[in-house]
Amino acid sequence: SSAAVGHLLQTNVLSIQRYTTDDGDLLCACKNDKGTCKNEMCRGHYCFYNWVKDGYEELGCFSEDSAVQCYSTLPNYFMKCCREDNCNSNITVPPNISQYLKPFLFNTGTSHYPRNQELVCPCKSCFCLISVGLQDAEGHDVKILKVPSGDDPTYGNIYDEFCTSGSGTGLPYLVQRTMARQISLVECVGKGRYGEVWRGTWMGESVAVKIFSSRDEHSWFRETEIYNTVQLRHDNILGFIASDMTSKNSSTQLWLVTHYHELGSLYDFLQYSSLDPESCLRMCLSVACGLVHLHTEIVSSQEKPAIAHRDLKSRNILVKRNGQCCIADLGLAVIHSQSHDYLDMGNNPRVGTKRYMAPEVLDETIRVDVFESYKQTDIWALGLVFWEITRRTVVNGIVEDYRPPFFDLVPSDPSFEEMKKVVCVDQQRPSLHNRLHSHPILSAIVKVMKECWYQNPTARLTALRIRKTLSKLDHDDFSIEKLKQDF
Repeated sequence: SSAAVGHLLQTNVLSIQRYTTDDGDLLCACKNDKGTCKNEMCRGHYCFYNWVKDGYEELGCFSEDSAVQCYSTLPNYFMKCCREDNCNSNITVPPNISQYLKPFLFNTGTSHYPRNQELVCPCKSCFCLISVGLQDAEGHDVKILKVPSGDDPTYGNIYDEFCTSGSGTGLPYLVQRTMARQISLVECVGKGRYGEVWRGTWMGESVAVKIFSSRDEHSWFRETEIYNTVQLRHDNILGFIASDMTSKNSSTQLWLVTHYHELGSLYDFLQYSSLDPESCLRMCLSVACGLVHLHTEIVSSQEKPAIAHRDLKSRNILVKRNGQCCIADLGLAVIHSQSHDYLDMGNNPRVGTKRYMAPEVLDETIRVDVFESYKQTDIWALGLVFWEITRRTVVNGIVEDYRPPFFDLVPSDPSFEEMKKVVCVDQQRPSLHNRLHSHPILSAIVKVMKECWYQNPTARLTALRIRKTLSKLDHDDFSIEKLKQDF
């Protein structure tokens, strides 16, 4: 299917940044429009020729650990690798392509998953894409797929023409590449150490474009890898549209295109907005729901490994129009599959945000080879995010200004040692205003918070337990009207 072709090609492009700088044995012919060839040549351990029906072809190099990309079972697709200088320059598509197709596996961590050939749409469990006819620069017909995502935001009408399930949430790579080149950047809406976030427009719709700085290349690679290989479509996980690597002014730009949420990050939102207790609960519950989806391994036809975020904080959570939140920034994520017996740490030298680090990270007692350890650090951070939200919640006419966790105990950019002293040595926790104990919703959230902050990681609540507790609160006997009367 075209989805499977796209996923394979996505894997190919992720290697491009590696194989052009690789000091491999071979000098290979190189032809692509990504700005990665040097005088139409590149160096690598394998030369390859890549052809897709309707005339797209690509020549280049793979590094030694990318040989798995030399095989395919996909219709209307041909890939051939060879091991001699310039050996890919004269390869052509064989007359009968079907007899050349071979099994293809993609690698994540130490486990190999087969790519789906037939991607079906079972009932409501799939993620349906919408097809819109376009032409590329050469005049070829190209299918651009628009992504519906419920009420916030909407991306066009639904035609139910194409579905993908079980093999990730990204669009086919050729579609991602074409689409990314049609985006117009409108305004910069955020800057940080990671790079910049822009609001862009594509076919009349707003999209968010995260442009990674060159020093954070590993985060782009990790997010792209996860979004394209893991089933992450969920209301409370930021919706992914495309990933692309472009060359501008002789420098490489790494783009991640996602749904656009004009209210910005939870951190930004809390600066200028106060909440009522019901809105506070809705926000907290939505973040917990997103974290449950990340943390849960699904063993089924649409299998999904468990994921720990490792950098959960209010800046990495976005606010949707409906008052719910969605979790973003998977650049530090750890992947674990019990059924396939692997723990994939990724290859990112960046560490999490010090202000949100759990005690076991700060005192370096965390068991780095145990996946549960990383989930427990997410729970610590989740409790801090809940604390930030509750500060901005009005009870009895009282609300506090926004402040980051531990604002009264450490400087604005705390060092590792400063955080370690406060959290591990002094075992301090964020202070809680008395008003929070006078409202049933807020007092319940406070109780959850405290159970996220146990010094012993194994004593902390799980994301699932937090979600269940808050869900029960959301459907409890007291009505909003009764609460307003009581308070």
